Amino acid sequence: MAYPPAPPPPNPYGAGSPPPNHLPWAIATTILCCLPAGVVSIVFAAQVNSKWQAGDHAGAMKASNNAKTWAIVSAVLGVIVGVIYFFVAVASSSST
Repeated sequence: MAYPPAPPPPNPYGAGSPPPNHLPWAIATTILCCLPAGVVSIVFAAQVNSKWQAGDHAGAMKASNNAKTWAIVSAVLGVIVGVIYFFVAVASSSST
């Protein structure tokens, strides 16, 4: 006896609306923080709506999560590099 396929999990963003693409955050972190990680975030953010429209809802959710993750990585790396730069600048100015 064959069982019907399991229903897909419910969409927390509503039936017709795609998940957030996080594109503004991706662009901001690319410009202000860390270019390589920000570009990765932009790439994932750009995939969200097209995957959703193609019917790949799981892929759109994954792309949304990846865009958010890479935007956070970019912001954290930007802060770390800024702090290191600050301490190097202070150390070099006090040694002269």
